Amino acid sequence: MNKTYEVRDPIHGFISYNSWERDIINHPVFQRLRRIKQLSWTDMVYPGAMHTRFEHSLGVMHVATKMFDNIVERYKDVLKNELKFTDGGFERDRALLRIACLLHDVGHSPFSHAGEGLMQGKADSSPYKHEDYSIAAIKYLLNDVIENNCLNENYGITAEDVADFIEGNPKRGIRLLWRELLRDCP
Repeated sequence: MNKTYEVRDPIHGFISYNSWERDIINHPVFQRLRRIKQLSWTDMVYPGAMHTRFEHSLGVMHVATKMFDNIVERYKDVLKNELKFTDGGFERDRALLRIACLLHDVGHSPFSHAGEGLMQGKADSSPYKHEDYSIAAIKYLLNDVIENNCLNENYGITAEDVADFIEGNPKRGIRLLWRELLRDCP
């Protein structure tokens, strides 16, 4: 059963999400974003800059979905006739976009970007970035909540699909057109 839930955001108003997204939001890996400040230590200078990666991720999902819906509404004929989209494809792409937007920052370390330098580096001594940790968290810690929800039965979205979408990796027919919506929501 697909229930709809809402959360009130001070910027975007009410943000709706379904029971699949709720399960992802309730996962401890996502819940830790409540304790990671979006702007690191900026609140030391600007005391009002107190929002978190949790709020940011919900907002990115909300804004990217509005952009997706607007593009599909305005250009549906072009997308269907020239790019061969289908109604089922739109539904799957929308679900994938929403989950990817929700999870794109899940790998942030404490103190956000300011803490990345403290994390262990790669074998070649280059630093890991939060995107690397996000991909790992999605593939290995969130795969069950992504893949085994009854709302995913019609889409077959895998954790690997979500990771590929965030990375911009065009495997498995993922339409990178929609990835630009995630990139446009910093």
